Amino acid sequence: MERPAIELADVFRRHGDAYLRDHAGRLGRGERRVMSAIAACRTAALGGHVEQCDDCGARRIAYNSCRNRHCPKCQGAARAAWLDARKAELLPAPYFHLVFTLPPAAAEVAFQNKRLLYAALMRAAAEATMTLAANPKRLGARIGLLAVLHTWGQTLTHHPHVHCVVPGGGVSLDGERWIVCKPGFFLPVKALARLFRRLFLAALETAFDKGELCLFGELAPLCEPRAFARRIVALRKMDWIVYAKPPFGGPEQVLAYLARYTHRAAIANSRLVAASDDDVAFSYKDYRRQGRRRIMRLSPDEFIRRFLLHVLPDGFHRIRHYGLLARGDREERLALCRRLAAAAAENPVKPKVGACEDLSTIALGAAFPCPDCGGLMRRVGVVPPARPRPFKCDTS
Repeated sequence: MERPAIELADVFRRHGDAYLRDHAGRLGRGERRVMSAIAACRTAALGGHVEQCDDCGARRIAYNSCRNRHCPKCQGAARAAWLDARKAELLPAPYFHLVFTLPPAAAEVAFQNKRLLYAALMRAAAEATMTLAANPKRLGARIGLLAVLHTWGQTLTHHPHVHCVVPGGGVSLDGERWIVCKPGFFLPVKALARLFRRLFLAALETAFDKGELCLFGELAPLCEPRAFARRIVALRKMDWIVYAKPPFGGPEQVLAYLARYTHRAAIANSRLVAASDDDVAFSYKDYRRQGRRRIMRLSPDEFIRRFLLHVLPDGFHRIRHYGLLARGDREERLALCRRLAAAAAENPVKPKVGACEDLSTIALGAAFPCPDCGGLMRRVGVVPPARPRPFKCDTS
């Protein structure tokens, strides 16, 4: 696969030291680790393999990837393996795409409490969907869903929202029947938004009452109970946004969607246009102008700051399964769904996801096309990792 002209790693290698020097007191270990991993990705710092062509004898070194989930070059292999496992979980039902978004007044609190409130956001979106679906006046069924957390907008601003992929059918409350939603309609979004708002705010109030929230900087006044209560009242009066996209056409479309949304970094290398000492330029969709493609230029400092807004806490799961798709006895529940639907699961076609090879797991002797003559190029040796060059942090 051809290397983009500009990569995120190039920005970090060029401006990372200066950024760490200027923001030394405000960066956590997680952000530093992400910057170092992306800068070292596919360089001598991580080692690699020596490849040689059987025909022309050409040799080259292929360096290993960092496999950091925030690196735009390292999602392909993980995505392909994850998608392959998801094929067996598709149900014979139409699939819907729901998006749950936090308003800015809640998002800024969530930013200072990522682990706690991102989880609450995902849980509130899932519970709202499953609760409304179980209502006999709605679908009247137990359902499952897959939720994916995104925290960015097109211009890398903080914009936490959850994408949910939901089968439009479920098991009746008595467990005896398979119920399918109306064609082209799953659940009313206004009712979903109200329930989502109530559930998230309940979780937010509980966290405050238990002293679990960390509020500092401009949000420090919210530590006072009456100020926090006023924020809750204001949030309760707002219209929260839940967006429902048209249903997918079939299992192939579901998998193609998942390939785009699950293992995604805040910005793809393909969106980077230019990088200089003065600015970083990247493309984005301007949804205020019918999604027209535009170019934004930011100073390197501001670009790196915006990217690091989206570093997740260590161990945080940004892809979660709920209801019938939750872990545990998931296989038994899916088998029940298929029996009740009286239809065998379709064999979905695996989408083309443009997977990047994970060089560190490919054995010696593996063959690849030679870029020079088209012959077979085999792995013939290993390049040990060089000592990584950490970003400098001069606080003097």
